[in-house]
Amino acid sequence: MMQTITKQISNNYAPSPEEPVMESLMSEYKRVIFESLLTSFGLDSFLVTDRHGGDVDTIHNVRKIGKDPEMTYKNVLNEKAYTSNGKYDTKEYHSDEGFSSFKSEARKAYRETGQTVKDAYTGKELHFLGKGKGANSKISAEADHVIAAKAIHEDRGRVLSGVSGVDLANSEDNLRFTNKSLNASMGADEIPDYIAKHPELDPQTKSNMMNEYNQAKSVYESRITRAYYTSPRFAKDLGVAAGKLGVRMGARQALGFFFAEVTFTVMEEFDRLPRPFELGTFLKSLGTGIKNGFSRALKKYKELLSHACEGAVSGALSSLSTTLCNIFFTTAKNAVKIVRQTYVSLVQAAKVLFLNPDNLPFGERMRATAKILAVGVSVVLGTMVSELIEQSPIGKIPVLGDAVQTFCGALVSGLLTCTLLHYMDNSETVGRLVSSLNHIYTIDAEVAYFRQVAEQFERYAAELEQIDYEKFRTEVDTFNMIGQQLDNIQDEKQLNVLLKKYITLIGGALPWQGDFNAFMQQKDTPLAFA
Repeated sequence: MMQTITKQISNNYAPSPEEPVMESLMSEYKRVIFESLLTSFGLDSFLVTDRHGGDVDTIHNVRKIGKDPEMTYKNVLNEKAYTSNGKYDTKEYHSDEGFSSFKSEARKAYRETGQTVKDAYTGKELHFLGKGKGANSKISAEADHVIAAKAIHEDRGRVLSGVSGVDLANSEDNLRFTNKSLNASMGADEIPDYIAKHPELDPQTKSNMMNEYNQAKSVYESRITRAYYTSPRFAKDLGVAAGKLGVRMGARQALGFFFAEVTFTVMEEFDRLPRPFELGTFLKSLGTGIKNGFSRALKKYKELLSHACEGAVSGALSSLSTTLCNIFFTTAKNAVKIVRQTYVSLVQAAKVLFLNPDNLPFGERMRATAKILAVGVSVVLGTMVSELIEQSPIGKIPVLGDAVQTFCGALVSGLLTCTLLHYMDNSETVGRLVSSLNHIYTIDAEVAYFRQVAEQFERYAAELEQIDYEKFRTEVDTFNMIGQQLDNIQDEKQLNVLLKKYITLIGGALPWQGDFNAFMQQKDTPLAFA
């Protein structure tokens, strides 16, 4: 579970540039804790089993409303929020500042320097040709919402989260340039639906479209999940549901609600942290939050625990509180050592960094490697925590011990991963180191130089021969695509179909008319090559 959570953080922690870094980081901490809480103690299944869809609204369940006749809102305020959402207004979404600036900045660069933009779906270069009737729509750039703005507006899960649909639709993660022709053809369709309706799209375009969609969807889901499951509204509904269940609740779920109280206390401690914080200060604050949370939860859920759990659990929880607090207080004392050890590992790992698929400068490549190693360090520490708790009194209780062990290990791994990733991206020390490393001469500089020389040579040759360079590049890309697809042909029948298709695509003419077999049986009819 720890590996799953840390992988999810490293893949999905993508704060918006407009969002203050500290607020973004705090939100990610809350999401990590809450998701590990739901999974470890079975509260995810608890939320969806008692009533149809559970006693608390979840993003997953509200999206079923209208499709499943038995699925309804559990909180009338959430239902009212959706009914007051209103109809989709395309003007509201397309006149937003984020959408306008995305287009205007690229258009300005094109007019001043001739800088083109890349079609995110076809991979070709696009130009800003205006709205004139003679403009070629296949190379004319238009901004596209990767996740359709209409779909975002009408998403019950998004409305439940309370996050602005306009802001989500027009975030940098959801805006891409594509050609006017394709954009008009897609309309308000979601990309998977559009691809299903248009099997004639070439495989590379389909692949590019789905890659962009999956990336945007991942960020989108992460943001609405983070917003809703860490909100006071959801915490309140969860508490009410726990009260209703009372003694009918199992021991595992009872412990889950105990740790939920600890979780919300830690979240309050997050909100009181000074901005910006130092790494050591944060870890000390985390230990304080856990200590206070255990104290508050023991008072609040004393009766619930006595009904649902064995008597030994209360004493074991006190022991666990001490163990967890000591972990974070001790880690705080060694924060600098942890970071230093990460850099030592970075230097060792640098020896094997021969590949650079993203063409990053040397310093940025080192930073990327350090992030990977930081995630590994977090997993190791989380595993150590799990092993410590396994040896504690609560770790020896059947069933419950496993749940507590899993949650606490995931908690430590998740929080340290978030903290170290933030440190790598925002520390002044790391920034200076990366800047210095970026100035180190590497073979990548030579490769980039010769690529630039090759492109300039192509442009010059095209100019001498009075060839339209952009058209020439488009044709080259087309032939490359054809060649790649022909390389993957498995049988002659498929080869014949594709050859006919591509001859038509490039404007060629077949040297025969009608059916080829019938044509070849006519001995006096010649093949006519244009």
